[in-house]
Amino acid sequence: MIRQTLKMSWNAIRSNKLRSFLTMLGIIIGVVALVVLVSIASGATSSVADEISGIGSNYLTVRISDDKENPVTYTEFTTLLTDEEIGAAAPAGTSSVTAKSGYTSGTMTLTGTTGGYAQIMDLAVRYGRFLKNTDQDNHSYVVVITSDTAVEFFGHADAEGETLSLDGKKFLVVGVLEEESSSSGLSMGSSSESGTSTVSLEGYIPYTTLCRMSDSIRDVTQFYVSSVSEESMDGAEEAVERIMLNRLKGDEDAFTIQNQSDIMEAAQNVSNTMALMLGGIAAVSLLVGGIGIMNIMLVSVTERTREIGIRKAIGAGRGSIMFQFLMEALILSLLGCVIGIGSSLGILQIIEMVIGDAMSFQMNWQTAGVAAGFSVIIGAVFGWYPARQAAGKKPIDALRYSG
Repeated sequence: MIRQTLKMSWNAIRSNKLRSFLTMLGIIIGVVALVVLVSIASGATSSVADEISGIGSNYLTVRISDDKENPVTYTEFTTLLTDEEIGAAAPAGTSSVTAKSGYTSGTMTLTGTTGGYAQIMDLAVRYGRFLKNTDQDNHSYVVVITSDTAVEFFGHADAEGETLSLDGKKFLVVGVLEEESSSSGLSMGSSSESGTSTVSLEGYIPYTTLCRMSDSIRDVTQFYVSSVSEESMDGAEEAVERIMLNRLKGDEDAFTIQNQSDIMEAAQNVSNTMALMLGGIAAVSLLVGGIGIMNIMLVSVTERTREIGIRKAIGAGRGSIMFQFLMEALILSLLGCVIGIGSSLGILQIIEMVIGDAMSFQMNWQTAGVAAGFSVIIGAVFGWYPARQAAGKKPIDALRYSG
């Protein structure tokens, strides 16, 4: 019985291929919009999370906006953050300089900091070492550079022991970072074009040395703090807040504390909200597709009035007629959904090929499942009324219909 009904429904759909395809087109477009938009939003969320994770998510950024005419000196800073909840603390200042080695030159971003910076930002040194306390004490002209910077200036990553000129001053390269290690977001976008690619030039020098080189950096106005463990970030934040309030005469507006994990959470919340909004907009397309199915099914019921009368005359019951037309609506909806999911997969692959490595777009199969379930509901809801209309026709009236 069910098999025969499915066969009749399928034959009815095949009898008018163009109309059936146009009817499914609304569902196809709705599914493609829903799956593609949500998958893109999910890809953006993952990329943002990876970017934030790449620069660390378990540290605090502290900025002093009002020092109460009593600046925090580097010497004071070394003894200021001594709470047991604080794992490491490092001041940070940036300056843009002209770097030169041989015939190669470019604008380079220098970050003045201390050895604790590598621990806080999880920077890994591939060759040599990072900055030491003796470098700060002696105002040493030493620099730690990124791997890309080393290749750009010296032609190879193992640049330990090389000399690099920064604003006319000779610096000894004492360390080269791993390729995946990058700046914590302090970079001002300094770069050097090499061929068709753009290389970011970044380096780290002692904070005391940067203070001597730059007229704009004299005291500590920004620094980073890590906790003793990831579980004690809240305790570290409370400790820093307490220390800064005590140092800045209890003025909460004189400084800001930014928790990196809060930034990640906020970014993910925004991305999730965007995904829901885009999904809601795309779902409207599915509803429009459902209305199209209902419209065509009503036309089909009218066209097949005599067929309905004949079937009823030879013994087909109300439930059998209703089931047949309901199945036609469901098949149209589900077939459109399958085509839509397949098209979405192809579209996402094309987008990923065009964008390249900038962002990864993977099919969100959970969304595809939701689209399939929604399509079933739409097929059933919008097919129920035409099926009910067909089942409600009286055999005599149906047979007399000459339409």
